[in-house]
Amino acid sequence: MVDVIWSDSAKEELRDIKQYISKTSKEYAELFVDRIFEVIENLRDFPKIGRKVPEFNIISIRELICQNYRIIYKTYGESLEIVSIIHGNRLLKI
Repeated sequence: MVDVIWSDSAKEELRDIKQYISKTSKEYAELFVDRIFEVIENLRDFPKIGRKVPEFNIISIRELICQNYRIIYKTYGESLEIVSIIHGNRLLKI
């Protein structure tokens, strides 16, 4: 089992996503955030379950897809860092 660390930018991005979805449905926003946490919780036991991020093609930088969002994370031995959560239509800055 690995430790999961959140970058400040990933925390902010998730907050912004929740706020945006809340404009339409506060209930759906809560469900979405819960789903993101469920997906990330799976990473504790299976840190390499995600695919390599195509823009980087580096084995330690991986992603999982949750609905229309990309959860970008980097593995570091016994820990991993959630680096970004972005909509799949947005460009990932390289």
